[in-house]
Amino acid sequence: MNVCLMPVTDFEEEEKSPLDSSETLYIDENLSTEEKLSIVARFQPLLLETMTKSKDGFLGVSHLALSGLREWRTPASQLMEFSARQFKPFLPPRSNMELGEPWWIIPSELSIFTGYLSNNRFYPPPPKGKEVIIHRLLSMFHPRPFVKTRFGPQGAVACLTAVSDAYYTVAFRIHAEFQLNEPPHFPFWFSPGQFTGHIILTKDATHVRDFKLFVPNHRSLNVDMEWLYGANEKSNMEVDIGYLPQMELESQGPSVPSVIQDENGNVIDSRLPSGEPIQFMFEDIVWQRELSWEKATQQLEVAMYPFKKVTYLPFTEAFDRAKAENKLVHSILLWGALDDQSC
Repeated sequence: MNVCLMPVTDFEEEEKSPLDSSETLYIDENLSTEEKLSIVARFQPLLLETMTKSKDGFLGVSHLALSGLREWRTPASQLMEFSARQFKPFLPPRSNMELGEPWWIIPSELSIFTGYLSNNRFYPPPPKGKEVIIHRLLSMFHPRPFVKTRFGPQGAVACLTAVSDAYYTVAFRIHAEFQLNEPPHFPFWFSPGQFTGHIILTKDATHVRDFKLFVPNHRSLNVDMEWLYGANEKSNMEVDIGYLPQMELESQGPSVPSVIQDENGNVIDSRLPSGEPIQFMFEDIVWQRELSWEKATQQLEVAMYPFKKVTYLPFTEAFDRAKAENKLVHSILLWGALDDQSC
């Protein structure tokens, strides 16, 4: 069995010359010393009762329109094996990046000139370059992830939160969505507010110590849903918002080589004859510089939403700050959040 790995060049180089088929690397899974890690998916389906239209029993909403949503009860793949090197796109583009300095893993392709992407689609375009690993990860949840959202802010952004002699900790934020329906039904778009998480990996991406990706669930609503009632772009569209309790990916442990050598240089399998895996010992990582998770997520928010450069406060805190600084309060009441994709 062959595993297809897409090697990714330096960030600046990739922007100049995208990957082509000649750069695809095939490695025999049974003979490779490449390190592998297993990632598990955890998923709890959207709570239908949190949708606005549930309050009137989904009156006027076609049962077929919601078929993809109702049938999505479990992840597409509960467990998947990855090569450590497949996570190379998460490395910073330069070795001298500051903690909290954002860079784009997947830059946005939207602008005032391009407008938004079509709603009337069922199948995502083939991923390329750094999109490949994001697409494969999200495919563990559902077979039709779109790594480029129809609306902005689009893409995936990251920043360093810790640095050691050999390791980075990288925080990231991804905006992506899923198409839940297939023909003959009309499109149904499922857009989580965001995917966020972290990865701890060596500076050459040969070893991954830890990985986690998840949809934040601390807000009462965290998913936007839109579905068409016709076969063209100008068809009527319904919109709703709801709550997803759990959607996350997590590594079961650090990456390990599938084939190793003993003290005599003989190749041995990483599993004992009993089938139990050999236990590996990992050195402790001594971080030289660290940044808090809260500050990192703020930096990623500002990269996605420049309006976050202004400090927004909870209602109860705003008046204390205004009094202390002798300023007025501008109050905004919203149905959903402006700083994620669920609104």
